[in-house]
Amino acid sequence: MAASSFPPPKVIGTKKPGVLYTDRHSVRVVAFSAKAEVAIIYAKRENYYKLPGGGIEPGEDHETAAKREFQEETGGLIKLRGNGCVATTEEFRFQQRQVSYCYCADLLDDSGKPALTEEELEDGLGHLWMPVDEAKTVMASAEPSSEFGRFVKERDIYLLDEATK
Repeated sequence: MAASSFPPPKVIGTKKPGVLYTDRHSVRVVAFSAKAEVAIIYAKRENYYKLPGGGIEPGEDHETAAKREFQEETGGLIKLRGNGCVATTEEFRFQQRQVSYCYCADLLDDSGKPALTEEELEDGLGHLWMPVDEAKTVMASAEPSSEFGRFVKERDIYLLDEATK
């Protein structure tokens, strides 16, 4: 998919002159259940909520990455909607420039178990399903205890808002 077919990104953070940033590309998923609820992930250690998603592996397309990340973090299986990427962000944090691509999806099966990494387990990650308005409220009311959590909060509230317009 050509870069020009993605929505213009919301920039989060400030690109600092003289900093050599490492590029990272990731996907985020706004997945809807049959009850019109969305999946969000709570990071207990740093008190923030995020959308399911993560880094795109070398050679991996966005759809494959979105399905893999969603399954790893929630245990669920999804089908991406045909509307393509609905929002993007470009973050400058620490020495990283991260571009996130957000997709909408429908839940096919949520009977599986998450396959969290050791770091995700240490962060206390767990997923919840809730109505969109409730998800927006809990995400906005959380007060992250880290700079990283504050970046994630700003990014994922924006992406959820864009995906549910």
